[in-house]
Amino acid sequence: MKNDTPHILLVNPWIYDFAAYDFWAKPMGLLLLASILRAHRFAVTYVDCLDRFHPSAVRTDPYARHGRGPYIKTRVPTPPGLEDVARRFSRYGVKAEWFSADLRSIPEPELVFVTSLMTYWYPGVQETIRAIRDVFPNPPIILGGIYAKLCHDHAVRHSGADKVVTEAGEKIILELVREHTGFSANPEFDPDDLNAHPWPAYDLQRKIAYIPLLTSRGCPFSCAYCASSFLNPRSMRRNPLLVVEDIRHWHETCQVRDFVFYDDALLTDADAHIIPMLEGIIGSGMNVRFHTPNAVHIRGISKEIARLMVQANFKTLRLGLETTAFEERSRLDRKVTATEFVQAVSYLKEAGFGENQMGAYLLMGLPGQSVRAVKDSILTVKQSGITPVLAYYSPIPHTTLWPLAVASSRYDLEADPLFTNNAIFPCGMETFSWNTISYLKNLISL
Repeated sequence: MKNDTPHILLVNPWIYDFAAYDFWAKPMGLLLLASILRAHRFAVTYVDCLDRFHPSAVRTDPYARHGRGPYIKTRVPTPPGLEDVARRFSRYGVKAEWFSADLRSIPEPELVFVTSLMTYWYPGVQETIRAIRDVFPNPPIILGGIYAKLCHDHAVRHSGADKVVTEAGEKIILELVREHTGFSANPEFDPDDLNAHPWPAYDLQRKIAYIPLLTSRGCPFSCAYCASSFLNPRSMRRNPLLVVEDIRHWHETCQVRDFVFYDDALLTDADAHIIPMLEGIIGSGMNVRFHTPNAVHIRGISKEIARLMVQANFKTLRLGLETTAFEERSRLDRKVTATEFVQAVSYLKEAGFGENQMGAYLLMGLPGQSVRAVKDSILTVKQSGITPVLAYYSPIPHTTLWPLAVASSRYDLEADPLFTNNAIFPCGMETFSWNTISYLKNLISL
């Protein structure tokens, strides 16, 4: 890959956890950087440690389950401090030897970018960086992403990266390249304008089973359990008609049918954003499907929006309910009332959504939360005619609830992000035993 411009490697790391599954997850930020680098004529290689469709893997249908599916799984030792968790710890993603062979098949890069997601997945970041250095000991490795920002000091000390960045990658990518390679490029887009950003380079994947969409950044709510306002303090939105063109591009050029919204506030300012977007999708006549695993705000669901979502072919709709203890929820958020929840569900049913399409997330394992509160929430949601979906609470640094989580956890949350893993119920295992969790899951299925 001889080129006058530097060769840059971008890597999506392994996941180390008790459980992991591809629920339409892609490193949008890293693939946006790949697209920006290509637009400025850099040579780019992308390696995905989570690639479910690696040539050495057992062949699976990429379009089954609307694109979702299990990652390749390899048992690894349970980390120190988590020996009391009666579950198996694993590496999710390609085999280590496959990753090494993939790296050895490419020319040595001048610079490497690695992303990060969940804070407690950092062992996968560590191992990925070690594996890269085994093959390429010389190029600088730069780490960004969610773990890098939420746990910056920990990442500096433990990730193994040469540099850990917390700024938005699109704003500093060209400066980082200049700093570490000496090659300068003038920016050909405005990083502060989402409409000027290129499409993330989803075409670098071996298979494009679905396309994640991020049509806005930021959130008007300041929920005690969420770090959105810390990660994206400034709200920005894309032109809704450009989003329609994005969908058309991937549908027509790559025959993609499944599109997944990951906005934190998709329904905010609906008249200027989601409504013209949905009208454009419907008017295009495209045979596509939509999913909202990141949940939509219930307060934003009107009769018109419910109707448009059905017409646009939304297949998986998740609602951000969190709890039905409405009289006590002010310590968590102020995003929905009991009346608004009932009204939204009636709008969705009237529009034609089926029970199996709709799910309401319910947080479980919050500091001080009782089993009765979760049970009552499950029963209330079931009575409304939609499906309760349990979401295990993970303490997140820089959130309002973080100090209370630190004080109430049996683990030293500030010492190690591993202890914030929602699979171990860091703030609630004394209350939510495995038997209790099984009971609550069975209650949903009755």
